[in-house]
Amino acid sequence: MATPLTEEEFSKHVNTKFRVSGDQPIELELEQVKGYLSKAHEQQGMERFSAFFRGPRNPLLPQSVYALEHERMGALELFLVPIAQDENGCRYEAVFNYFKQ
Repeated sequence: MATPLTEEEFSKHVNTKFRVSGDQPIELELEQVKGYLSKAHEQQGMERFSAFFRGPRNPLLPQSVYALEHERMGALELFLVPIAQDENGCRYEAVFNYFKQ
């Protein structure tokens, strides 16, 4: 059974490494998981959160879907968006927004 991609599950793995597959595999560290509360005018029963990753400055991963591997969560595909870059590397965000089971 696949690991559920929930705020609770990602929160268990903050400060751990995710390996991005490719010609030159790189590691991203999960830095933060941020949940969003539903507002009164929004659809209820939704899981809404972001997972923030830190990667090396180079290579910069363009916005796209990437295959990742994690020692506990296994294989997953995430749509990553680069949101900030500084001397420490690049920060990426994966946004989740779906109906809870």
